Amino acid sequence: MYNPSGFAVTDLAILRDAIRLIALGELITVGSGGIEASKVPLLISDDATVLRGHLARANPQWANADLSVPVLVCWHGPDAYVSPSFYPSKAEHGEVVPTWNYITVQARGSLVVHDDANWVRQVVENLTDLHESASIEPWRFQDAPPRYAGSMLKAVVGIEIKVTSLEGKWKLSQNRPARDFEGVVAGLERREHDPGALRVSSAMRNLDAHR
Repeated sequence: MYNPSGFAVTDLAILRDAIRLIALGELITVGSGGIEASKVPLLISDDATVLRGHLARANPQWANADLSVPVLVCWHGPDAYVSPSFYPSKAEHGEVVPTWNYITVQARGSLVVHDDANWVRQVVENLTDLHESASIEPWRFQDAPPRYAGSMLKAVVGIEIKVTSLEGKWKLSQNRPARDFEGVVAGLERREHDPGALRVSSAMRNLDAHR
């Protein structure tokens, strides 16, 4: 992706944690079906070198994908429109334009398809445990009747991506003067009914605290 150095994030721990927080990725492959994309939650290893998940067996993407061609996975974090009216510099010279602030992470790597029931079950259980961890009464895959659970496992195939590159882009007005940066934070915080704007402003404040 186009990623100027001022926006680029390369720290693997930060990128791994962002992936875990965003959770839902978009797997993009090339193959006999052309370019295909599917939204899919993925587990990332602690060292950020492996991604694991599953696709519906009925989804042709896993069968169409050319396994000799690297795949791309994208995670889209919070985003928000930035109005030129947020910038104090607008009143001074007017040389400002609209833009968009956002956080995104991209991984590239080689795709491996797993059709082993035990491998798939382990991934399903790990994904479930991760995303149920915040529940008051966490549901476990083992809670499903064995016959039903078995039929659900047969309806999916496992996917594993050996990560060859991982990069992030935190486009959060770092290229603006300090007064404009603060103006964007304040402007976004005034959008109290826009969750995306509030998450972006929070990310900007966190970024500013570490600059």
